[in-house]
Amino acid sequence: MRIIVCRNADAATAAVARRMAAAVRRAPSLVLGLPTGQTPVHLYARLAARAAAGELDLSHIRTFNLDEFLGVTRDDPGSYRAFMGRHFFGPARVPRARTHVLDGRARDPEAECERFEAAIAAAGGIDLLLVGLGLNGHVGFNEPGPQLVANTHRVKLAPPTRRANAALFGGDPRKVPREALSMGIGTILRARRLIMLATGASKARVVRRLVEGPVTTWLPASFLQLHPNAEVILDEAAAGRLGALQD
Repeated sequence: MRIIVCRNADAATAAVARRMAAAVRRAPSLVLGLPTGQTPVHLYARLAARAAAGELDLSHIRTFNLDEFLGVTRDDPGSYRAFMGRHFFGPARVPRARTHVLDGRARDPEAECERFEAAIAAAGGIDLLLVGLGLNGHVGFNEPGPQLVANTHRVKLAPPTRRANAALFGGDPRKVPREALSMGIGTILRARRLIMLATGASKARVVRRLVEGPVTTWLPASFLQLHPNAEVILDEAAAGRLGALQD
């Protein structure tokens, strides 16, 4: 992995935005893998602003979101489909037909996961996948445990993950669904290029484990170490516990 430390969260977000914009300009039909959560909100705002100003055409990209809550409708304000519509697809004018988000209300969740994998394959695979970093080391909704699932799958959410998503459900972690659908680690690693964005002092401990620790299923994000073209873009706060910066 290539580790890039920026001055602050705004600079880190700008660095990722520049990379994504440059990639789209080189390949207007780029296939993007996208996350949700608070970390990418300002990134999406930057990209949408460029699109609104006529500096970036996002109308030909294809997108695949990392995950979705199980049991929520696509129009539920707490769904990741609705989140992406508010923060990126709508403001950036990405045609809905070119966006792919797992259906949390699918009658057969396992079949929905297979359909999603088939759609990624039909698109030629993911060219650039952006991921965040959970406080417990999860990536997508791949939670720490004795084993990981390679492909898109149904997953039980850990309590820290549910707490981290409480804002989408009125601030009450108890209202966050207990299960979700998520790209698997194999699906993530098959992306041709990976960028992880992590900011804030709360991420410093898990960033250190990601960068300096072993590859382990108990820290799913550590599998990014195995990818041949991965960048981890941090602000100084998130990088604060890295040994190279402390010496």
